[in-house]
Amino acid sequence: MAKTLPEEAILCDQVDGAVILTLHAPAFRNSCSPAMREVLLEQLRSASSDDKCRFIVLTGAAGHFCSGGRVLTDIKPDVERTRRNVGVLQDIARFLHRGPKPTIAAVEGAATGAGFSLAMACDYVVAGDGARFCASFVKVGLLADAGLAWTLPLRAGAARARDLLLTGREVRGPEAKALGLVDLLVPAGESLKVALGSGQRYAGGAPLAIAATKRLMGASHNSLDDVLAAEAKEQPQLTLSQDYAEGRAAFREKRAPRFRGL
Repeated sequence: MAKTLPEEAILCDQVDGAVILTLHAPAFRNSCSPAMREVLLEQLRSASSDDKCRFIVLTGAAGHFCSGGRVLTDIKPDVERTRRNVGVLQDIARFLHRGPKPTIAAVEGAATGAGFSLAMACDYVVAGDGARFCASFVKVGLLADAGLAWTLPLRAGAARARDLLLTGREVRGPEAKALGLVDLLVPAGESLKVALGSGQRYAGGAPLAIAATKRLMGASHNSLDDVLAAEAKEQPQLTLSQDYAEGRAAFREKRAPRFRGL
């Protein structure tokens, strides 16, 4: 008998070293309710501490990535409730952008509002033809959240990011690729399969080194000296790892290394 899925959920699957997290709320184009955010954050925490996980793929169900946060028109706004909900979303963005595991967004259909923010927080974006991206916040009277004002300029440049954030205009496949929002544009419906294939490129890297690289690149550095200081902190510790010993042995023996994240 086929398993009946709940109206909304975060589905978690493991395939060949990948943890696939699927936003599942088809009736709402996978917009994230507060409950979904909490579960997604917990799943990211779990995947980030799982030695068997080499990369994380974030995707959406039923032909859409995520249409943003759930807009509740029948509930009176509450500052403290909003602060809590935003805080969870920010923690999700932190895990995606500078957590220890490489992250890939597999985007089909709508990636709007907070869905756009989540995609831009990932290290790599694969989009099916027809995917559409929109920082729709200004159209409902809100500020872009989940770090989009930081991550979007890193991809599109400051001037283009300002245009997208201040106008809330929608961009699709070829333009999104040209702007740098998408790393790989594929036929519609193929984003998850291609994302899983693309993620295997990370499997050959040393997990501790990858995690350190993401920490360094995800931090707010204001100068070359800041980066050099971070390198000076991270590199000596990495030289003590078993992965570094294995990398040196593999180089000497002219073979592929077998890293274990130790």
